[in-house]
Amino acid sequence: AALPILRELIQGGEEEDACIELLSSILEVLYQAQKAQVKKHIQVILEWLLHTVSRRVIVLDRENPLRSHYVACMAAILSQMDKDHYSTYIQTFPSRAELMDFLMETFILFKDLIGKTVYPCDWVVMNMVQNREFLRAINQFAMTLTEMFLSNSNFELQLWNNYFHLAVAFLTQDSLQLENFSPAKRNSILTKYGDMRAMIGTSIRDMWYSLGHRKIEFIPGMVGPILEMTLVPEPELRRSTIPIFFDMMLCEHRLTGSFSRFEDEILRRLDSEVEGGRGDEQYKQLFESILLSCCQSHPELAKPGEDFVALVTGLLERLLDYRAVMNDENKTYSMSCTVNLLNFYKEIDRQAMYIRYLYKLKDLHISYENYTEGAYTLLLHARLLTWSEEPNAAPVPGLHGPHLHTQRQLKEALYNQIIEYFDQGKMWEEAIHICKELAEQYESHVFDYEMLSDILQREAKFYEKILKVLRPSPDYFAVGYYGQGFPTFLRNRVFIYRGKEYERREDFEMRLLSPFPNAEKLKSTSPPGQDITDSPGQYIQCFTVQPVEEAKVRLKGRSIPEQITNFYKANHVQQFSYSRPFKRGPKDPDNEFANMWIERTTFLTAYPLPGILRWFAVTATTTTIISPLENAIETMLKTNEKIMSEINRHQSDSSLPINPLSMLLNGIVDPAVMGGFAKYEMAFFQESYLQQHPRDIVNIEKLKDLIAWQIPLLAEGIRIHGQKVTEDLRPFHERMEQCFEQLRAKVESQYGVREMVFFEDQRSGRPRSMAWGPDYDRLSHVGARQGLTETPPTPKPAPRTPESEERRNERRENRSSSLFGSRWQDLRQSISELPEPKDEKWRLSCNMSESSPGSSDGKQPPLTRAAANAQPNAAGLSLSPTGFGGRVKSASKVPPLPGKISPSVYETFLEQSDA
Repeated sequence: AALPILRELIQGGEEEDACIELLSSILEVLYQAQKAQVKKHIQVILEWLLHTVSRRVIVLDRENPLRSHYVACMAAILSQMDKDHYSTYIQTFPSRAELMDFLMETFILFKDLIGKTVYPCDWVVMNMVQNREFLRAINQFAMTLTEMFLSNSNFELQLWNNYFHLAVAFLTQDSLQLENFSPAKRNSILTKYGDMRAMIGTSIRDMWYSLGHRKIEFIPGMVGPILEMTLVPEPELRRSTIPIFFDMMLCEHRLTGSFSRFEDEILRRLDSEVEGGRGDEQYKQLFESILLSCCQSHPELAKPGEDFVALVTGLLERLLDYRAVMNDENKTYSMSCTVNLLNFYKEIDRQAMYIRYLYKLKDLHISYENYTEGAYTLLLHARLLTWSEEPNAAPVPGLHGPHLHTQRQLKEALYNQIIEYFDQGKMWEEAIHICKELAEQYESHVFDYEMLSDILQREAKFYEKILKVLRPSPDYFAVGYYGQGFPTFLRNRVFIYRGKEYERREDFEMRLLSPFPNAEKLKSTSPPGQDITDSPGQYIQCFTVQPVEEAKVRLKGRSIPEQITNFYKANHVQQFSYSRPFKRGPKDPDNEFANMWIERTTFLTAYPLPGILRWFAVTATTTTIISPLENAIETMLKTNEKIMSEINRHQSDSSLPINPLSMLLNGIVDPAVMGGFAKYEMAFFQESYLQQHPRDIVNIEKLKDLIAWQIPLLAEGIRIHGQKVTEDLRPFHERMEQCFEQLRAKVESQYGVREMVFFEDQRSGRPRSMAWGPDYDRLSHVGARQGLTETPPTPKPAPRTPESEERRNERRENRSSSLFGSRWQDLRQSISELPEPKDEKWRLSCNMSESSPGSSDGKQPPLTRAAANAQPNAAGLSLSPTGFGGRVKSASKVPPLPGKISPSVYETFLEQSDA
């Protein structure tokens, strides 16, 4: 009864919606009849409905509410189709080309519906019914592929490729990931529908192996989809599909002798897949065990396969660590994992991925205002580029990418950004290096004098900032993460951290512990035992370490401002030390220095600090024991350097407060405060100590030499203090002067006299600091002379001029001023008033240059050691084990004053002490 009506509707051109509704009613009647004679009618109607509905679904917009109606209609139609229906339907296509078009459209339609389901995610039943029918249809069409499109003459690459992509999309859709559901819902789905992922996974595997020699055509295109499928957290699915990777390796290796295309693609895709949330430790273990087992069964792939597995598992480990911390509020450990990844990509020469993570690291640093580290990170990319017109090889993320086409353009842009970051991080020395390289390009290669002028002006400003802008040195901290509760990249490892400006250790520890609220802080600074390292908990150890400055050859023997030298004491450092005092031997309640030993631990980091991170892992640790005498020498040396530093600071800036200088000087000269070095004399200068430690005679002489050298430093410090002291503190200063005169008389009578040499700085600029370094040309050789070097005349002040001219004149005056110039005559007078002992001993520390009237330029070359030894013995000249040059008064008699000695002989002493 309905068929004539339907025929009229179709012939009359009525809308398809009315036809579909009527056909659905007819189908319902026919299925209820269940008679053989109506089977043909059902087949015809099904074909028409499937064709019409699928076309309507493709045409309709995804947001159209009618789309879900047609999808439900399609699922209902497919549910009524059995194997015979599919077979008959396939046979109705008059040509192979039309059948291929139908399969193409169907695969695209199914993939589109799976990628963006028309039902809400909580409509579990509707989604599962749709997936069940789609799975049946996909498997039926897969049979058609193998029967009609697999032979050499009929093979269709694009059709097979669409099938694989559809099958993988079906397997990885969210509605089938049962681990995301509650246990009750998961069990209900498994009972009613089963795990459809395993079913389609088996089909994909079988279809892959059926390709035969055609497999090479899907490499590397299918590597990503197969990887995505194997990462689904279903153990049985992984076990059945991971071997496909080995089959890909074997296929490419047999054809080309390697599997480099497969390797490149899996490394590239693995990065994005794991970062997107896929993969886990179990997958890494399964991947390793399955592929190693497969490789061992094929000798030609045993070694390259083993290397490949090690490569992938190493990358997986780093990627999993990175993913575990990348969403943390504290991005500290994200930076560590990012560095691990970019170092890995650098080692395996994957430049595009390396650059990708460089910019991720840079963005993290800038978000935390780590401008220095951000600059060093960008510098790694800039170093990969050349000053050429070659196009950029790798894509560049961020703002630098689109409009910078050549390597020269990109490198120049990067350098300007790096200079800006170094400026913000107060690393002006590093910015100057970049400026010089840019200036070389502008001047000698591109001849852009306008840009040259600009970069030279920027460079000049950086030099000015080095001398004028306050730049505090950062503190460094050693941090150990002990216990199995930490991530693998931290577990039982020690790192050296670079603190922020003015950051106290308490604040640093609070910032350090915030990501690990359950961690316990270790109170001891000694390495923990196995009970701590193997425990399941988290233990953090933190203490301050001191940077060990590397010797800078170009800075030795020169008078250099403290602002310059201080930079190298705390930057470009790779070794750090921690000193732990301990007692050994019988205790002396009156003198703790006699048995104060030092255990010094030196940490070597993987890279110098600062760098692309604010911390680096410790790669080596050494421990040395410092004896009490050696500790005393180090303490005296540091004290003298501290005095010199304060003197330089006050000479450079007269506006500095006097309080730090007051406390420093008073703590040394007033025995009631700290005892000075009297404790050292009691501990080491006694005859009993020399009898027990005869090998320490050289170190004892060094300590005496340091004590003697402290006197002229204290004298200059007290002179500066007297000039700046207020009337309220005048009694305090007079008390300090009185104590110093007593101390000086005692030291000079026992250990001799030391006096700093005057030398004129011929360079332009600011007042010079006294740098401790070997400068033998400036040391006074006094073996052949009896008099003293005359005090150079103090320059007269320049007349009043405009501000700029006055400032230049002031600098010119400072260049010819001496650290001790105004006090030389007073020092000689006060020393000459001391009583002269009966006998006289002379010691010569080393050979020095001296001015000679017979020389054309008024100077004589430095004497060699042999020449010094050849000097008349009557002059009393000898070499002192301290390494200092000049005459030194003995303890029993005060000889005439020695020649003035440069403060740079301190570095001479340091070198010989190390030797």
